[in-house]
Amino acid sequence: MTYTPNRRSFLIAGGLSALASTKAFGANDRLRIGVIGAGGRMRTLLNSAESTGVPFEIASVSDVYTPRRDEVKTRASATMATTHMDYREVLDDKSVDAVIIATPDHWHVRIALEALAAGKDVYLEKPVTHTLEEGAALQKGVRSSRQIVQCGMQQRSWTHFRNAVDLIQGGSLGQVTQVRTYWWQNYGLNWVPKPVDVTQLDWKQWLGGAPDQPFSLEKYNRWRWFWSFGGGAMTDLFTHWIDIAQWAMKADEPTMALMLGDKYLFKEWDCPDTIQAAFRYPGFDVVYEGMMSSSIDDGGLEFRGTDATLKITRAGMSIFHENVKDGRNPILKEESFEDGTTPHMKNFFECIKTRKEPNAPVEAGIAAARAGHVGNLAYHHGGKTAWPAKRPQSQS
Repeated sequence: MTYTPNRRSFLIAGGLSALASTKAFGANDRLRIGVIGAGGRMRTLLNSAESTGVPFEIASVSDVYTPRRDEVKTRASATMATTHMDYREVLDDKSVDAVIIATPDHWHVRIALEALAAGKDVYLEKPVTHTLEEGAALQKGVRSSRQIVQCGMQQRSWTHFRNAVDLIQGGSLGQVTQVRTYWWQNYGLNWVPKPVDVTQLDWKQWLGGAPDQPFSLEKYNRWRWFWSFGGGAMTDLFTHWIDIAQWAMKADEPTMALMLGDKYLFKEWDCPDTIQAAFRYPGFDVVYEGMMSSSIDDGGLEFRGTDATLKITRAGMSIFHENVKDGRNPILKEESFEDGTTPHMKNFFECIKTRKEPNAPVEAGIAAARAGHVGNLAYHHGGKTAWPAKRPQSQS
């Protein structure tokens, strides 16, 4: 994706500090939130925000599709909210303390940089970048400002994921040399495109910097599977799991990636619907497998060490020891008691008030997205790539 930077994004990307949020909050002060991108993911984020118990109100809502803006207005926290097609009108509202961005991926960095330039704190959905090149601009923009940016990697606030990382880093599994990740979903039964009234949609605005093209219901609803707007399973699903692997293993990028991907069922997509991938890190490997027409087993990770194996999903985790002979495996088990998006949103709200670093800082979000981009790079280059990508040697 390419776009023409405006003055806001230019100032941030150029390293000049934005107008910092200077409002001092008391414990019971009500935050004023701007919503940018009011689709299904935003609905979940707002449900979680309302579950935190932190007082807030939705002050402004932006979406290119009128019914989605109107849906947000039905919330008790949004009865007085203004609605806008253009997200810049949300950023221009000086009463807005922070914005939640849940647009398609190709808008993420542009809107985030402009939000920072407008002095807003930001909750930015994953993947935080749409291309490898955007990572440096986003990091520079965040670190050149004094704003809070929470990346949408909610496992970083999810209790049993945090406990699992502590156990792995504490040596409970011995030496971990392989991490298996997987995610299966069924787009034939779920995620079925819903009808859209195109008279209430600004399709040109939705496209943004993507190539001009006629409206497509499939692209509008399943944009994650088209290169102009998303990055397929590598940036939608794998991004969550590789974040946990990199966090637990204290590594931030692979040195090599292999990816075998095919479009067996959803041939109209750009991105493969069936994937086998492998990533090499110093001292360990990560593998991923998934397909989009079978949801049995859902998604999860396995950390395999010399002493024990830790298996973890969003429902909980279990540790299986290598030397247990009496059938007592798993030797440790923990179940999830809430969706991690709720404590993640609560952490964001708390950091707005305290100005402390959030649980998912921008570097973590960039690193997780980068691994997915590197996997896609391998897919586009015959199934294999080294990272950083080697430049071809000039011929004399």
